Amino acid sequence: MAIFLTSNELNTQLENLFEFAEQYLILISPYIKLHQRYASVLKSKKDNYNLKIIVVFGKNEDDLSKSMRQVDFEFFKEFPNIEIRYEKRLHAKYYANETSAILTSMNLYNFSQDNNIEAGVLTDRKGILGQLTRRDSLESEAFYYFERVIEQSDLLFSKVPKYENTMLGLSKRYTVSEIKTDKLSNFFSNKMKIDSMHVNENFISNQQSNQNGYCIRTGIKIPFNIEKPLSYDAFKKWNELCDSSFPEKFCHFSGEPTNGETSVSKPILKKNWKKAKEIFEL
Repeated sequence: MAIFLTSNELNTQLENLFEFAEQYLILISPYIKLHQRYASVLKSKKDNYNLKIIVVFGKNEDDLSKSMRQVDFEFFKEFPNIEIRYEKRLHAKYYANETSAILTSMNLYNFSQDNNIEAGVLTDRKGILGQLTRRDSLESEAFYYFERVIEQSDLLFSKVPKYENTMLGLSKRYTVSEIKTDKLSNFFSNKMKIDSMHVNENFISNQQSNQNGYCIRTGIKIPFNIEKPLSYDAFKKWNELCDSSFPEKFCHFSGEPTNGETSVSKPILKKNWKKAKEIFEL
């Protein structure tokens, strides 16, 4: 049975899909930037070594960090039984556990979940597991299609559970998880060094500007730049989470307190936007 989902119901069903995953969880999305509500649900699965998680992301072949943030990679690599894969042609979005699946327009990206008009179809996968030979239904066709997508993607990170035999080999006990493949740690490590150089260069350049604004986190005076509304020190703190929607304290244009109404993506209060456009020709 298929159910059409929109807006809040889509978010709720996706959250349920994560929560009730016990055997495996498939997350296929070109862009991954975990919403806090999903990260909280997934955290409860970190001790379940029987849960196999497969993450496939794509796009931005020349800079993978534009498709998956380092903070999300660090989060996923803590799971005991996981694969992270890359497919440069990926545009489809598909999420599944052993009992249900969602085929949707929505990326696993917090901006999409909070702002975009999205829709999806929820299907019952119980029938597939019992009748894997059937390929004439929406559920089975989607399952086999994305199974091929996973097989053809590039494996960038894998971590597998290890066991030891007990009771004379009649049973086994989980001991630890071992990283088998890791092509992402070095990538992010090297990128951080390059980005740090660029940040320092941009900061020095911006300091020479005569147009003043205010850091949206600390309120101190900085060059006015809506693309860089944080002081250097505040940016380093913000970059640990890299959440452009995180509520900040001050207006970049006026410096007045905002009670969380500004953010890196919206650094100027609505009431000040028209005046800021006139002065700075935005």
